[in-house]
Amino acid sequence: MTMEPQKISKTRKIYFVRLWARIIIFFVLIMLYIFNEQCFDVAEGMKFFDSFSPLHILWALWIYDMILQLIPVRAHISIGSQKVFQSLFVPIKEKINKENLLAYIKDTTRSAYRVMIIWIALTITLSILHLKGILSVSHMVIISAFFYVCDLICVLIWCPFRLIMNNKCCTTCRIFNWDHLMMFLPMITVNSFFSWVLVALSVIIWLIWEICVFTYPERFWENSNMALKCSECTDKLCTQYCRKLRKTEKEDKI
Repeated sequence: MTMEPQKISKTRKIYFVRLWARIIIFFVLIMLYIFNEQCFDVAEGMKFFDSFSPLHILWALWIYDMILQLIPVRAHISIGSQKVFQSLFVPIKEKINKENLLAYIKDTTRSAYRVMIIWIALTITLSILHLKGILSVSHMVIISAFFYVCDLICVLIWCPFRLIMNNKCCTTCRIFNWDHLMMFLPMITVNSFFSWVLVALSVIIWLIWEICVFTYPERFWENSNMALKCSECTDKLCTQYCRKLRKTEKEDKI
């Protein structure tokens, strides 16, 4: 039996536009590296204030993206990212099973920090290569831009972290707002104003997220937050696999 064709949601369309924009940005950076590597000087030390570079625009865009994760802006931002906020929490009608909620948070947190260990190992590897002079500042910026692209590939196409997290979609993902920390953490040894601000703000976002996970766990579990259920999903960012789950959940309700 074949599944009925499903229209792409407005949010998914917007995210695909963002993905292509990130791909273009990545290739522009490659071209700048090949033909005008001096543009990357602003990412070194305090040279950020010496002269204007296209990297200033990219830096401002990255800052803007992170600021959006700090405020409840529902329009065209996935609920997976915004579930941290009280205003977007839709409690279930039944009493929340506190024991199961605690077990869920413990299990997902255990999986989340397996991802963190892997990413710290990658960060250490890249940092050593940078400190040894094998990877330049330009390379480190380009690597972050590559992760910038990979972030939306994970959201829209396929996410390798699902193999560790065992979550069914980004909406319920325990580490959704870890994205910027994972993008910019490898730049921690660049030691410049450019990198300091990016890393610091991404750490703040991560800390807020983690504090909320343990302070308001009910916002992060689909069995306590109706907004995270497949049947209530309005984002429809997920792939065919998750559409099957959504269909099954609706059939179970009938």
